[in-house]
Amino acid sequence: MKSTAAAPVVRPRVAAVRRFNRFYTRQIGLLDEGLLNSPFSLTEVRTLYELAQREKTTAAELCKTLGLDAGYLSRILSSFEKTNLIEKKESPKDARQTLLSLTKKGRNAFAPLNARSEEQVKAMLGQLSPKKQDHLVQAMQTIEGSLAREAEPLRSYVLRQPRPGDMGWVVYRHGILYQQEYGYDERFEALVAGIVAEFIQNLDAARERCWIAESDGENLGSVFLVRKSQTVAKLRLLLVDPSARGLGIGGHLVSECVRFAREVGYRKIMLWTQSELVAARKIYQKTGFKLVDRRPHQSWGRNDLVAETWALRL
Repeated sequence: MKSTAAAPVVRPRVAAVRRFNRFYTRQIGLLDEGLLNSPFSLTEVRTLYELAQREKTTAAELCKTLGLDAGYLSRILSSFEKTNLIEKKESPKDARQTLLSLTKKGRNAFAPLNARSEEQVKAMLGQLSPKKQDHLVQAMQTIEGSLAREAEPLRSYVLRQPRPGDMGWVVYRHGILYQQEYGYDERFEALVAGIVAEFIQNLDAARERCWIAESDGENLGSVFLVRKSQTVAKLRLLLVDPSARGLGIGGHLVSECVRFAREVGYRKIMLWTQSELVAARKIYQKTGFKLVDRRPHQSWGRNDLVAETWALRL
C-alpha cells in the first residue's frame, strides 16, 4: 500500500473537532454512569449490539468490528459469560475456534437497551424540523464517510424485492437528493411519484420488477425494470444513496435489470436520463448501453438540461 504524507492540520480545526466531540458526548449521554440507564458501559453495550446482530461470531471478528484490544474484549466476554449473557460453543468446522452468541437472558438484556437508544434518538430528532433532521443525518453521513472510507471494510448489502413503505422511500429520496445535488424542484418529485404509482397500479409481475438495495435494515438504492412493449423494457429510477456510493451498488442494480430482462425474453432495454448524471452514465456505458439520442429541454426549474436516451440490445 502506497504511503502518503500526513496533511497539515491547523489548530482551530483540531479545537473544532474536540468541541464537537464534547458536545455530542453530552448530547447522547456517554458521560452517564450507566449508558441508557443500564448497568453497562458504552463498550459493553456496543459489544452486546454486535452480538445481537449475529447468530454466531468469534472474539476475533468482534475485535475487528469494534476496534478493541483483545485483552480488554476478553474481560468483557468473561463478565458476560459469568452472568449468563453469552454462551460459547466449539465451531463444528474448526475445533480451534469458539463461537459466541447471546443467550435468551442476553437478548432480553439487550432488547430494552436497543429500544431506549431508539427512543433517545427519536426524542433528539423530534426537536428538529424534517428539513433539519435531513441536514443532520447527511452531516453525520459525511463525517462517517470521510473518516471511515479508508479504514472500514466494504459495507455488505442485499438486493431484495420491495416491501410496504419502500415506494414512498423511493419518491422521497429522489425528491431530496435531486433537489440538493441538481436543483430540481418539486415537479421532479411529482414525476417520480407518477412513475411509482403507475408501476404499482399496472404491475405485470411476470415481466416487471423493482429491486431495493438494503444494508442492516437501511435502504441504500433502487431500480425499476418495466414493460415498454412485448420485446422492449425500460430501466427507470436508478438511485444510490450518497452514504453508499462507491460500493458498486449502482452497477449491481443495473446488472440485475439486464439479467432479468434476458430471462423473461426482452430483446432490448431503453432508458431516459440526463447528461449531468455522470456516475449513472458511466454505469450504463460499462454495462453496454449505447447513447442513441440527446435533446435539450427545460424542466423542474432548470433551463439547461440535456435529456439522453440509451439502449442496450440483449
